[in-house]
Amino acid sequence: MHVVIMGCGRVGSSLATDLEAAGHTVAVIDQAREAFRRLGPNFKGKTVTGVGFDRDVLREAGIQDADAFAAVSNGDNSNILAARVARETYGVQNVVARIYDPGRAEIYQRLGIPTVATVLWATDQIMRRLLPEGSRSEWRDASGTVQLCEMHPHNDWYGRQILLIDELTPARVAFITRLGVGLIPDEHTVLQQGDLIHVMVSDEDIAKTEEVLANSPDGERQ
Repeated sequence: MHVVIMGCGRVGSSLATDLEAAGHTVAVIDQAREAFRRLGPNFKGKTVTGVGFDRDVLREAGIQDADAFAAVSNGDNSNILAARVARETYGVQNVVARIYDPGRAEIYQRLGIPTVATVLWATDQIMRRLLPEGSRSEWRDASGTVQLCEMHPHNDWYGRQILLIDELTPARVAFITRLGVGLIPDEHTVLQQGDLIHVMVSDEDIAKTEEVLANSPDGERQ
């Protein structure tokens, strides 16, 4: 994957080095050239000095070939504007914006732009949205045996009834988040691209659930 990151602060630089270590190509945009020092001497990606929502700057960073875009500068307005340009102008599918104001984050989420409003978990959550795979624990019961997890399925699950997850995995769908709004599914609910799926699953069944969801449901039903 090629990933473009706007903002080379602590989160942006950490995200860039983690993505590069995972084998992806990375371009980082920042208005301050000295910010790129945070990337360290071993960073092999591209650095572009400029405003992250400027189209010439984005093109220099390779936005036209990008699989993902993260806006993690220190400005809410700049982040959401850049995220919308990346998605609406250049058609980047995996886009996320860091928003400091939780109230505004909810509004932007309803516009279809996944947002991260918490600083402590910023890098982890952004990585999950840029590279959808596996699961992320959101809650654990007092005994430590059952978790509420956000799961990321194979693309072939989209367009199918959500109860298929209950049928083919040991997990149970608790709810989905669609355009920033929680939704309790029923037997008629069909998964849509962009849905975040939250399941209840025992610790011992997490690996099996991840394995099933990582593949097409057609293979599981054979």
